[in-house]
Amino acid sequence: MGFDQYHEPPDELPAQTRTFARMCASLTEEAEAIGWYEQRIAIESDREAVAVMRNAQGEEFKHFAMDLEYLLRKKPLWREIARGILFQEGDIVSRGEVSEEEAGEESLESVDVPGVAAPLEAPISLGIGGLKGAVR
Repeated sequence: MGFDQYHEPPDELPAQTRTFARMCASLTEEAEAIGWYEQRIAIESDREAVAVMRNAQGEEFKHFAMDLEYLLRKKPLWREIARGILFQEGDIVSRGEVSEEEAGEESLESVDVPGVAAPLEAPISLGIGGLKGAVR
């Protein structure tokens, strides 16, 4: 079994993080398979073969959707943002921006992570902004 989906030593990662990584890898693999079938279908002239490939592509899409649902259930903030984007009318990028804003004050940086210090309430200034326009 390969461990190339990990960017950190697998034995140092908690089981839930390894499972999450496997599901992310599975989502990627399903998306690749969907794309491969799309290409094959585009050039195939045999109608029966196309029907078989469309069926197989549909299965890959079902697996993709199940993987995505699993991941969104594990990350409530992502789920909230996705709700504002998926199945909505209008510009996708604009919906993404609005959805992220509507997700509330909580941001990806403010999510509690065990063993990691919480961010400071106010940003620390290094005074660099005051140097703008300064002439030496």
